[in-house]
Amino acid sequence: MQNTSQINPVIEESWKALLINEFQSDYFLKLKNFLIEEKAKYVIYPPGSLIFSAFNYTSFEKVKVVIIGQDPYHGKGQAHGLCFSVQKGVRPPPSLVNIFREIMDDLGIPVPNHGYLENWAKQGILLLNATLTVREGQPGSHQKKGWEQFTDAAIKAISEKKQGVVFLLWGNYAIAKETLIDSTKHHILKAAHPSPYSATGFFGCKHFSKTNEILKQQGLEEIDWRI
Repeated sequence: MQNTSQINPVIEESWKALLINEFQSDYFLKLKNFLIEEKAKYVIYPPGSLIFSAFNYTSFEKVKVVIIGQDPYHGKGQAHGLCFSVQKGVRPPPSLVNIFREIMDDLGIPVPNHGYLENWAKQGILLLNATLTVREGQPGSHQKKGWEQFTDAAIKAISEKKQGVVFLLWGNYAIAKETLIDSTKHHILKAAHPSPYSATGFFGCKHFSKTNEILKQQGLEEIDWRI
């Protein structure tokens, strides 16, 4: 059995300091051992070096918007650690296409020809999946193994230690995270999930212009939603 002192994840320093108790906890050790066993038998996404990409792109200090997803994409070459995002050269999945469609309707920004959301992350949008890994071709396969406890801790830290963050909660799974957020300090925008199965309740939410209006009212730089 590995010892907790050996857990030294490659994660941006402000997040590492903030979440150190999670990394040193029993549940995280069990999660790490589970991932070692999984990788010995299956293909796991995203690659190990990209698991904490959301945190590495967006330091704790920079976070001003949070978008919460559920699982990483489970197809080859898709997941790279930012929720809803795929790398250049990979066809944008339907949910992401619907996000772009709403941005076009809301702000007039043309639908891009790729789905790489790095530019959002660099502007202070934490693109956080609740579960940070998945087995190839098996959505939900790494749920309830410890990741949710870890990402909940990150959401709670933002809620407790920051002010005026805009949380975009799309679909029932993300909306359930509302209980972790202090609504007296932060702004919560809710809508249906952009999946084709529920997108009629997502279209027209105007979350992108609303986010910028909230940021503007706080004297913060608005998000450039182009990628």
